[in-house]
Amino acid sequence: MCHSNKSERKNCRILVFYDKKALLSQHKYKKTMEISGKIIAVLPLQSGQGKNGEWKKQDYVIETHDQYPKKMCFNLWGDKIDQFAINEGEELTISFDIDCREWNGKWFNDIRAWKVDRNAGGNAQPFAQAPSFAQAPPVDFSTTDAKDDLPF
Repeated sequence: MCHSNKSERKNCRILVFYDKKALLSQHKYKKTMEISGKIIAVLPLQSGQGKNGEWKKQDYVIETHDQYPKKMCFNLWGDKIDQFAINEGEELTISFDIDCREWNGKWFNDIRAWKVDRNAGGNAQPFAQAPSFAQAPPVDFSTTDAKDDLPF
């Protein structure tokens, strides 16, 4: 137990014991990462031959409708390319995972989409039309104090 004396607190060590099974069960409920916006670019399809057979990958760029729009490049692999059939100009909500891999001593991030929702992204409207207001009558500033040159 740590003491209230400052010099004794410096030497105080707290040991934490945890249940490994309880820690692992917390990872079952991970947060979903999503982004909504408009597809502004569909990049060329890439394909090749790997140790597990043929692979194909396609990258897309989505732009948000925030006050300061953000762009993010994400990709689809294999059958998901044809399953989701994403086209430029579509409004979408993308659910994705982020992964990282090493190649020749360099590390590369990979943002891989696993779900595409066409309904949720179409509801986003960046700016609403401002209502029109009736013209206010002009204000007469001639009755103000002569020393005060400000109209309010």
